[in-house]
Amino acid sequence: MQRALVAAVLVGAAAPVVGTFLVQRRMALMGDGIGHVALTGVALGWLVGSWAAVAPADALAVPGAVLAAVVGSVVIELVRERGRTSGDLALAIMFYGGIAGGVLLIKVAGGTNANLMSYLFGSISTVSTTDLWWTAALAVLVLTVGVGLRWALFAVSHDEEFARASGVPVRAMSMVIACLAALTVTISMRVVGLLLVSALMIVPVAVAQIFARSFGRTMVIASALGVTVSVVGLVITYWNDVPPGATIVVLAIALYAAAAVVHPVIARRRAAHDPHPDLSDDVLVPATDAGCEDALPAVRAAGDHR
Repeated sequence: MQRALVAAVLVGAAAPVVGTFLVQRRMALMGDGIGHVALTGVALGWLVGSWAAVAPADALAVPGAVLAAVVGSVVIELVRERGRTSGDLALAIMFYGGIAGGVLLIKVAGGTNANLMSYLFGSISTVSTTDLWWTAALAVLVLTVGVGLRWALFAVSHDEEFARASGVPVRAMSMVIACLAALTVTISMRVVGLLLVSALMIVPVAVAQIFARSFGRTMVIASALGVTVSVVGLVITYWNDVPPGATIVVLAIALYAAAAVVHPVIARRRAAHDPHPDLSDDVLVPATDAGCEDALPAVRAAGDHR
């Protein structure tokens, strides 16, 4: 439980940081695609581990997932950069090929499809010390790069043409975002699973965008919400026999639904509040066109009436 708690905090803090850039780039489902490819890496790690007689058999699963996810994310970014219609088809083939390759390789390695379930849907209660060290190292790397380069990464995510004109190395920063997404997927797979990792990356960002008014504040709020839902979901699964990954994602979605309901009420109250009741809300603009001079007395009269 202690290892699971540390892993939940690390993943909950790191995943929304990368998700903030993906949402800004309108690539919210990129994490889902990388997760498909990472499954092949997991099975490849099993296969190499069985050939090398490594114990336990899944000792190389995380390194294999990291390698496959990074390669897959770079390919995804290159395809996106081309911007052609065929790119969508290529990505779909790669995503489904990742799932199929994982199922095939795990069978060749002597395992079964049941061995992949903990990676597909998460199994935070079985996080080992080795898994925790991998999670900690990758989470620190993601947070350091994501926060340290946030303004350059934001410029690329918001407007690539403006960033290029400003001297920002757009291709390099795009590759950094893709690699960060790949690392985030691999560190999250033991917590929420490869099939649900996108939710932990994106949903806290969606909640933060409802209330935050700046990019930096969105990132901070999203990271805090990610930690909150991860820890609360873990506590719930400690007392109840329910899947931890699914519980964390459902909590995040419920939080988004609550925020979507509450925000319009708050917005209406803010709109009804007049911060300067002593000042008139009417602003008179001097008419410069001949056609506007006839309407000016009526505007003044309406202002005096109010």
